[in-house]
Amino acid sequence: MDEAYFKKAALVMAKQKGTRKLAYTVLFDRYPNKTDVMEFLFTKVKPGSELWTDGGSIYKNVGQRWPVTHGRDIHSKFEFEHTSEIEGIFGVYRTFVRRMYHHHWSENLEQYVREFCFRFSSPELFGNPRTYLLKSLTLVPTR
Repeated sequence: MDEAYFKKAALVMAKQKGTRKLAYTVLFDRYPNKTDVMEFLFTKVKPGSELWTDGGSIYKNVGQRWPVTHGRDIHSKFEFEHTSEIEGIFGVYRTFVRRMYHHHWSENLEQYVREFCFRFSSPELFGNPRTYLLKSLTLVPTR
């Protein structure tokens, strides 16, 4: 779990290990605080999960407030083993925005992140146009 900052907005994101599942929340006009982190955990992270964060003060004592196993990678001590994956996803997100939209507007951050998470979680849909059409135009039974 980690956070990233974009001019007037902040993005808190987590990735489930071993899968391509992402969870996120976007905060406008402020930096995330402990309350925001706890709300994110309550709504997006299952109790009993293993949670790795960086050494940010907003993550301090998370394991005492929510039943997760909390570990920390302290970047100033050159510890990156567990958080490097989510840090890399932020880099992939920035590349995605640069290639798709050529610039970034904070007002549209939530739409950009939603599209990115969908594309990241479902890469098989975007291999070629035929695959995309076959998967997206398939009728889904209602009963």
